[in-house]
Amino acid sequence: MVLTLFIVGLFFLFAKKVKPAKIFLTLACGMLFLFAYPPFSDALIEVLEEKYPKYDYKQSVKYIHVLGSGHNSDDSQPLSSQISEAGVKRVLEGLILHKQIEGSKLIFTGYAGDTNVTNAQMNASLAIALGVDAKNIIIFGDPKDTKEEAVFTKSLLGNEAFILVTSASHMPRSMKLFESLGLNPIAAPTDFFKDEYKGLLRVPNVTALQSSQRAVHEYIGILWALLTS
Repeated sequence: MVLTLFIVGLFFLFAKKVKPAKIFLTLACGMLFLFAYPPFSDALIEVLEEKYPKYDYKQSVKYIHVLGSGHNSDDSQPLSSQISEAGVKRVLEGLILHKQIEGSKLIFTGYAGDTNVTNAQMNASLAIALGVDAKNIIIFGDPKDTKEEAVFTKSLLGNEAFILVTSASHMPRSMKLFESLGLNPIAAPTDFFKDEYKGLLRVPNVTALQSSQRAVHEYIGILWALLTS
């Protein structure tokens, strides 16, 4: 969004149309500042992340579905670095739940993307490396998005209750999608980005910009789901 405004501003600048150039360049700079400003980015993502509280670890549910995230297949890196930051946190939360719920099983989904191994397999490999018995893991590497993950879980569990593990900002969209298919997920959010309030006098930074990017991505996803439902 910022880059598009900046390019349009440059186009008008080189076309010697100073007034629209000033408008678009000012918008680009202003938007960049706003998205990188911690109080604003926290407000953006807090709306998403506060909808579902952390799991209370008291319910005994057999199945734990850990949604997929990004990864790479660079063998020069350790497994913990091949999986995205969000993916590692999702796997760890799923593992914590699995260890506390006797007889539970972990479900990993997610396709290969442009690599030669599925995200479901990568996440399962991390869980096994951390001590989970392979017989307690269900791997399905076909789903390319959250909807396809939900369709698979529907075919596996029907309307049986299960724990859904994903990033906190992604949870509202995921829950709505799973429930729309008649599933009964119990939210277990992880990978939170919101920060405690530290006043308005904050310096813009890359972490806040990343947080804003996550929030905007989810808002667009929610809007798209509403338009296509």
